[in-house]
Amino acid sequence: MKKYIVALASVALVVSCGKREPMSISQRAERFAEGYSDTFQELYYRSSEAEWASMTHIVQGDTTNAGRVQRANEAMAAFTGSAFNISKAQFFLSKRDSIDPLVIRQIETILYRAANNPSTVQELVSERIRMENAQSEVLYGFSYMIDDGPVTTNDIDDILRNETDIERRLKAWESSKEVGRELKEGLETLKNLRNSTVRALGYEDYFSYQVSDYQMDKMEMLDINQNLIRDIWPLYRELHTYLRYELAEKYGQPVPEMLPAHWLPNRWGQDWSSSVEVSGFDLDQVLSEKDPEWLIKKAEDFYVSLGFEELPSSFYKKSSLYPVPAGADYKKNNHASAWHMDLKEDVRCLMSIVPNAEWYETTHHELGHIYYYMAYSNDSVPILLRGGANRAYHEAIGSMLGLAAMQQPFLENAGLIPEGVEVNKVEVLLKEAMNYIVFIPFSAGVMTEFEYKLYSEELPMDLFNQTWWDLKRKYQGIEPPYERSEEFCDAATKTHINDDAAQYYDYALSYALLFQFHEHISKNILHQDPKETNYYGNKEVGKWLNGILSVGATEDWRKLLEESTGQPLSAQPMLNYFAPLMKYLQKVNEGREHTLPENI
Repeated sequence: MKKYIVALASVALVVSCGKREPMSISQRAERFAEGYSDTFQELYYRSSEAEWASMTHIVQGDTTNAGRVQRANEAMAAFTGSAFNISKAQFFLSKRDSIDPLVIRQIETILYRAANNPSTVQELVSERIRMENAQSEVLYGFSYMIDDGPVTTNDIDDILRNETDIERRLKAWESSKEVGRELKEGLETLKNLRNSTVRALGYEDYFSYQVSDYQMDKMEMLDINQNLIRDIWPLYRELHTYLRYELAEKYGQPVPEMLPAHWLPNRWGQDWSSSVEVSGFDLDQVLSEKDPEWLIKKAEDFYVSLGFEELPSSFYKKSSLYPVPAGADYKKNNHASAWHMDLKEDVRCLMSIVPNAEWYETTHHELGHIYYYMAYSNDSVPILLRGGANRAYHEAIGSMLGLAAMQQPFLENAGLIPEGVEVNKVEVLLKEAMNYIVFIPFSAGVMTEFEYKLYSEELPMDLFNQTWWDLKRKYQGIEPPYERSEEFCDAATKTHINDDAAQYYDYALSYALLFQFHEHISKNILHQDPKETNYYGNKEVGKWLNGILSVGATEDWRKLLEESTGQPLSAQPMLNYFAPLMKYLQKVNEGREHTLPENI
């Protein structure tokens, strides 16, 4: 009887199929994208869970996490790089004029993902995955030492922010660079593996591959970054001169021609803001009296005040928000990050929050990513397009809300400083410039050009360190405390070079975007001075933000930028913001020697 029913069903299906109109090319493309998305999401979640475990519970000598990551990522690679998916995607893209543009965007994403894992070089892909995982375990499982005693990266950062003893600073800086020795050969291997995998699908090199996500080629990306540096260079030159003289006086040393790396309050010299104290209040002191949980809850409250939903309860249950307890038998990734585990509702943060101003800003920044995830996890945004309009948008939103949370009216509203307190506005601007302006030559210059040379020019391993410091001198006016030979690999101590490769220009572009967004909000929604805003509780700001966030990657990023701010990508809003500071620094630096060239 059952066989008979099945037979009838089969006949019915044949009859039905005989009457059905054949699917159009657009419908077939849509069906392909939907089927791909279902499998992709499942594999993505498995990979995310494996990566999460490997980043939050690192036990030296334990290969359990490494094996899990290898298996999950190989499964993802096998699917995304399969010959079937590549050929289907290429076929539908050849018929793009007959297919819905939103579906075409998804299929372009499918082919882009395939280029990192093509099945034609499966052994190379498998080896690259293994090496990336091994490199991360070395980087995040490394034991930092000072004078034979263990220290954390938070300890090192604290010394570089606050210590005035030059020898103590030097030891902390040297400690932060020791991991590079162990990462150098791995970086060389990864360079070759990454280039080889993407070349299998026609890309020139891994840098070109990553840049293509912006719908541009590598030379256009390099030009954009060089233009950003040129635009802010006069102000950076004044900041460089100012700090050389200020730090020489602080440490009781002769004024140097270049800034010694161990004099600076950041391991890579990318942020000098801790060298400036703002008269009128000490945010670090105020926050030191708070519980670490208070910081993350306060950041959530900010977003809720703008009209966004509260974080899901799973966020607090599943995130890793605080430092590893003293004496624990494991370590964790020490770099703050936000995770969209399943491309739906499972959102998490990996942080090591301690109550200070840096982590206060960081919590607001990371929740910017989380609320971006939540905003575009809606039915109108396909799984494959649940990302920022471009990669820089994600960072721009987080950084902008971090900036907003640090401005005086906002801090007053939060009860972190007394209302109407006299604050030195020039010092505030100087402190901000030591973050935002100083970051541009590092991100757009040092990091972007190093990775361009690494992948596009196939920089040989015996020139890694020399090239790194040549770029540091050129773009930042920073030099090492002594000649650093090729036994070191100081570039590899920057986490992104290992596990977020060839994408650091994202951050440079994000700073230009953040000031464009912030200027628009300040002038057109809040009607406030961009340097003295209070976003808190303004639902119109939230509505405008949601208009950008909720569309994910379904629209062209250039079009979205012009529609939302009225102008294309530009450093001008950043220069407008810091214009009063330029006049102040020129006056202070009168008579001082500028050692950076007038133009770059």
